[in-house]
Amino acid sequence: MKRPFSFIVLFSLYFALCAFGYDGTAPSHPSAPAGKRTVAEILREIGPRAEARLKPYFDKAGVSYPPSRVTFIGLKDELELEVWAEKGPRWVYVATYDVYGASGGLGPKQKAGDGQVPEGIYNVTELNPNSRFHLSMKLDYPNGFDRLMAQSDGRSHLGGDIYLHGKTKSKGCIAVGDRAIEELFVLTARTGIKNVKVVIVPYDFRTQIFHSAIRITPSWLPDLYEKLGQELANYGQRDHI
Repeated sequence: MKRPFSFIVLFSLYFALCAFGYDGTAPSHPSAPAGKRTVAEILREIGPRAEARLKPYFDKAGVSYPPSRVTFIGLKDELELEVWAEKGPRWVYVATYDVYGASGGLGPKQKAGDGQVPEGIYNVTELNPNSRFHLSMKLDYPNGFDRLMAQSDGRSHLGGDIYLHGKTKSKGCIAVGDRAIEELFVLTARTGIKNVKVVIVPYDFRTQIFHSAIRITPSWLPDLYEKLGQELANYGQRDHI
């Protein structure tokens, strides 16, 4: 007996969705819920062990914990994420984490689906305790500069949902592993997201003037890199501290 056409279509769709791991949310999206934990619960469950690892870094840097303000510096070419904390009128180097996953190449993100990690100065807008990537922190890409440049270029569909998260793979976000994201998540929660800044650059402007690997050259790129270079100058060079 022939099965109704609608049954065949629905069965085929079901099979295809299962093959891709569909469960009502994007299967690899850092914001997709894995449970119903709260930030407060994460601080109770993970906070003590994460802070036991964090505090020696701050003690060595001579900075009280939690600090008044924190900056994370993402170095795309070096695959590193630096942590700097405010100490009086200056910024003090605290620690460096390895970046295990960051897709795309050097150069800014310009549209949805290009696989690029953004470049710019961003704020943390959300702490997600239910990420499929263990924990995640959402950035405010596209920021004002990103939107303004897109408008001048006539671009739309800039993409979004850019996160720092755990695990070791990522597409357009920055994956730092579960141990590191626990520390960064707790540090951000204790410091307050309004006091945390994330600077993402193609490479370390403090040690290199030009990187030949950058081939994406919108007309506004020199202005962006000049702005980022001025921002990085506030943090000095960690190797000389």
